[in-house]
Amino acid sequence: MNPQQNNNSGRQPGNDGKKPKTNVWVALTVAIIVVLLIGTIYNAVSSSQYTKATYSEFVHAMDEGQLTEVEIQGDRIIYMTKDEAAKPASKQKAFFTGRPYGGDNMQLLTELARAGVSGDSIIIEDNSTILLILYYAGMLLLTFFMVKLLMKRVSGTDGPMGMGMGKSKAKVYMEKSTGVTFADVAGQDEAKESLKEIIDFLHNPQRYADIGAKLPKGALLVGSPGTGKTLIAKAVAGEANVPFFSISGSDFVEMFVGMGASRVRDLFQQAAKVAPCIIFIDEIDAVGRSRDNRYGGNSEQEQTLNQLLAEIDGFESTKGVVCLAATNRPEILDKALLRPGRFDRRIIVDRPNYQGRLDTLKVHTRKIKLCEDVDLGKIAQATAGAVGADLANLVNEAALRAVRLGRQAVNQEDLMVSFETVIAGTEKKNTVLSDTEKRMVSYHEVGHALVAALEKHSQPVSKITIVPHTTGALGYTMQMPDEEKYLSTYEELLVELRTLLGGRAAEQVVFGAKTTGASNDIQRATALAKNMVAMYGMSEELGLMAPSSVNNSYLDGQSYMDCSQETSAKVDSAVQKMLNDCYEQTKKILVEHRSLLDEIAQYLLAKETITGEEMMAFINAEKESDDPKPTQQSEQESAASQSDQASSEENS
Repeated sequence: MNPQQNNNSGRQPGNDGKKPKTNVWVALTVAIIVVLLIGTIYNAVSSSQYTKATYSEFVHAMDEGQLTEVEIQGDRIIYMTKDEAAKPASKQKAFFTGRPYGGDNMQLLTELARAGVSGDSIIIEDNSTILLILYYAGMLLLTFFMVKLLMKRVSGTDGPMGMGMGKSKAKVYMEKSTGVTFADVAGQDEAKESLKEIIDFLHNPQRYADIGAKLPKGALLVGSPGTGKTLIAKAVAGEANVPFFSISGSDFVEMFVGMGASRVRDLFQQAAKVAPCIIFIDEIDAVGRSRDNRYGGNSEQEQTLNQLLAEIDGFESTKGVVCLAATNRPEILDKALLRPGRFDRRIIVDRPNYQGRLDTLKVHTRKIKLCEDVDLGKIAQATAGAVGADLANLVNEAALRAVRLGRQAVNQEDLMVSFETVIAGTEKKNTVLSDTEKRMVSYHEVGHALVAALEKHSQPVSKITIVPHTTGALGYTMQMPDEEKYLSTYEELLVELRTLLGGRAAEQVVFGAKTTGASNDIQRATALAKNMVAMYGMSEELGLMAPSSVNNSYLDGQSYMDCSQETSAKVDSAVQKMLNDCYEQTKKILVEHRSLLDEIAQYLLAKETITGEEMMAFINAEKESDDPKPTQQSEQESAASQSDQASSEENS
C-alpha cells in the first residue's frame, strides 16, 4: 500500500480534507415543497371526518340557539348542533367552517355566550406563533435529511454539490494491481519503445531534471479498434509501478452543465496527491472533439474541454503526472489538445505484422492446452490484417469448439475452423439448396478459384466450399497469401478484380444467366476499381489525380469525393470501363479452360468442400497433358528419320 494513500484516507478527493459543501438551496427548495404537500394532505385528511358547512350556517345555528359544543382551531370552527347531539354516538355528525379573515376570538366568545353556549362547551386550541414556527421548522429539518439521504442513494456518494455528480468516476489501480506488463502486450514493439522513455522518467525523474529535460505531459495512442491501446496504457502503469487512473471520455459528459469540468478538476486533484502516477483517458474524442460554432456548439462539452486543457497546462512535468489518451478518430480532435505542451506525442498502435500476430497468438495461447499438430505460424499467416482482439477471439472460439467436441486440447483444425467462423460465420445446416442452385453455386465458386489459380500475381487458393454460412454466403473461396505485402502493383490489383468477377463470369459462360449471388463480389470490385481510379492514380482518363480521400483510416476507411460533378462523372466512367474490360478478360479465361471448369465444378459438387491442393491437381494434370514429354518427341523424330533413311535406300 502506498503511504501517501494512507495519509489521504478519510478525505474526499478534490476538497483537501474538508467536508464536502452541500447545496443548501436545492435541498431547502425540495424540503419546502414536501412540507407544503404534507400540510395539504394533512388538512385534507383531518377535514374528511367533519361535514363542511358555510359560515352563514354557523351564524344561523348560533342565533337559533342550536349549538351545543364549539371548538375554535385558528382559522376554522368545528361545532355540534342539538339535533346531532340527540342522535346515537355512531350517527352523530360534526360540522366545520372557516371564519372571516382577522376574526376576533373575544368577540366570538361573547356572541356564543349570548347564544346560550356555556364556557365548558367551548374549546380554544393554542396555536401560538412560537409553536407554529417550531412545528414547521421540525418538518423542514426532517424533510431536509430525508432529501439528503435520497440524494446519497441516487448518486452513491457524497461528492461535491451534495449529489456526487462532480466527483470523478475514474477507476484507480494502485501499484501493480493493473496486472499487466509489457510481456502481456505483443505485436506492438514500436509503441512499447516509444513509451519506455515515459517509464524511465517515472522511475528516475532526477536524471531528466539534472540535464534540464522535460517529459512530454501527454501522449496520444492512435489506432484501429482492438489493437490494444488500453492494454498498452495499463502495461505502462504496471511497468512503472505507479498508480493508474483510468476513465472514459464519455464519463465526463453529463446532462448538468458544469459537471464535466468538475470531474476533470477532481480527477487531476486526485492524481496530484499520489504523484507520480498515470492518467489514462480512453476514447478522448468524446470530450476532445474540435470546437466549431458554425453549426452551434455544445457548451457543456466545450467547458469540459477547456477545463481539461487548463488542467494539463496547470501541472508541472517534474511532478510526474503523465496523461495518456486513446482514440481511433484523431482527425476530429481539437487542435489545442494536440499542440506542444499537451498531447504532443502521437504513438501509432497499428495492426500487427506477421511476427506480431505470431507473438500475439503465443500470448493468448499461454493458458490454452494445445495439441502437437498446432502450427501458429500458419494461423498468423492466414490472419493478415487482424488485430489483437480478433486473434484473442479466434483462440477462444477454438477452445470452445474443442470443449464442444469433447476433446481435452485444441488442435490445428479447431483454430482453422474458428478462423473461418470469424470471417464467414458458422455453417447453416437447415438451408437446403435445390440441385440447380447448388450447381450454379459450385460453378460460381470454381470461377473465382480457377481465375485466381491461372493468374500469375494472385494469392493461392486454400479452400473452396459450397456449404451455406450464417453470414448469408452460399459458399466461399478462401485465399491465403504466401507472404505479407504492404504494396500492390497495378497488375496485381487487376488480377484481384478479375478474381472477384470470376463468379459472375462463370455463371454467364455456363448458364447464360446472372444471379444475385455475385452482389458482394460486384460491390467489392467496384470499391477497388474506384480506389484505383480516384485514389491511386491508375487510370488513363484521370492520370495522376486523386479526387477521393479517406475519411478515417482507423475506423471504416471509407472514402469521400472532393471534386466537381464533371470530375465525379469521369471517375464513374473510368471505373465502369475498367470493370467491363476485366470482366471480358475473365470470361475469355474461363472459355479457354471450359473443360477444366467443368471438371473442378463437378468434383466440388460431389464433395461440397475441397482444398486448394485438390484443385491444383486438376490444373497440373491438364498442363501435363498439353505438354508432351521430350523423350516421346525424340523417339518419334528418330523413328521418322529411320523410316526416311530406309525408303531412300530402297529407292536407290
